[in-house]
Amino acid sequence: MAIDHYDPLVTPDAKQWLALSEDERIQFTLEHHTCMDIEPPRVNAHALLHVIVENQIALGDETPVRLKVRQLMAQGLDRHEAIHAIASVLVKYLGDLVRHEVPAAEGTHRYYAALRRLTARKWLRSG
Repeated sequence: MAIDHYDPLVTPDAKQWLALSEDERIQFTLEHHTCMDIEPPRVNAHALLHVIVENQIALGDETPVRLKVRQLMAQGLDRHEAIHAIASVLVKYLGDLVRHEVPAAEGTHRYYAALRRLTARKWLRSG
């Protein structure tokens, strides 16, 4: 059965998620937030961050993201909150890359190092 909607509280099947086009992933994410009457600032950027984190989770052990989601959930966050916590770290490193402050490989290394330091408690304290 193919994916026909997105719910950040439920892990999508990795193969099915990655089989979707990037546009479909973004559209499903936008539809979820609309259906739930959630209107975050910069809704398109918000949806794109969800998609990036979900893509990294779907890659399994190729990135530390899937493990970090599990750790954050074990620390008391729900899956949606864990995605937001990871996205908050991702945004900083995307900004560094966009501003050409670090080469891509170094930015990825810094992102993964920051993820290792991320805890639910630290994220909740960050506001």
